[in-house]
Amino acid sequence: MITFWFAVVVLAWVLFFVLEGFDFGVGLLGPVLGRDDHERGAAVRTIGPFWDGNEVWLVAAIGVTFAAFPAWYSALLSGLYLPMVVLLLLLAVRGVALEFRGKGDGPSYRRRADIALALSSLGIVLVWGALLATFVRGLALGADGSVTGGGLSRTLGPIWSPAAALGALAALFAALMLGATFLGLRTSGPLRHRARTLARWLGSGGAVALLVIGFGTGSRLALAAAALSLLAGMLARSGREALAFAVTALSVAGAVVAVFTTHGDVVLRSTLDPRWSLTRDAAAATPQALELITWAGVLILPGVIAYQAFSYWVFRRRIASERVPS
Repeated sequence: MITFWFAVVVLAWVLFFVLEGFDFGVGLLGPVLGRDDHERGAAVRTIGPFWDGNEVWLVAAIGVTFAAFPAWYSALLSGLYLPMVVLLLLLAVRGVALEFRGKGDGPSYRRRADIALALSSLGIVLVWGALLATFVRGLALGADGSVTGGGLSRTLGPIWSPAAALGALAALFAALMLGATFLGLRTSGPLRHRARTLARWLGSGGAVALLVIGFGTGSRLALAAAALSLLAGMLARSGREALAFAVTALSVAGAVVAVFTTHGDVVLRSTLDPRWSLTRDAAAATPQALELITWAGVLILPGVIAYQAFSYWVFRRRIASERVPS
């Protein structure tokens, strides 16, 4: 039961980072690739039917962690509450920018909304990348399972490190690659061509950077990511946008799985003493609680997945970025 619910937690995080990843990427790239108000609007419309549904997986991931692994939830939230608050504020700004972009009159109003969308998306991606690196590195867990320290050093210290900076840059690259391949898949006209070109360059540049990291550190994961990055760029160049997006999504999914399973049975490593690290068994709820939420999960999760898959099928057509003569 514990292993099953850990797999559900990881699945929820995978779906969030893959689906919201292209949302964030489109938010970042819309003002860059869109040359005028019409093209920027076309970029936003590609995620219009999906972005709020994709955020459901963040709620699911946090909710399942709270229900199935309360000690893990408590340690993460208490040790990282300030970055989490920043994330929530940025998500709110991003939601307002998306919802109210079409409510005002004039290109200047929509331009400001696009800038707010891009900046909030950038902030979210960087903070999440730093947090994922922190999940791997661990927190200052004491013998009682609580995070030690106080003040800003306790909440900002874990994400203020070279490892966190590297994680932030990796997340930014992943979001840009997801956004570029998604725009290539979901648009037509000049926006599609620019997105394909960017995906090609991102794939090649990312492959070179990952090869340097892989050979420098001996990381097989970095070498595998380099191969997938290069493949995605080549597929985008040849016009096979669906495969390019699928390869990129697979790469992101694999990276997220690696983050949560890199320490085996340990869900949160202690940077003070490995003996104080939090394991799945120690973090899990009681068997009775796990049995109860299993019934709820069996009833709810399949319906959520089916509904979301149906929405993607309904809105599968490309968005035209070229102007149609009237």
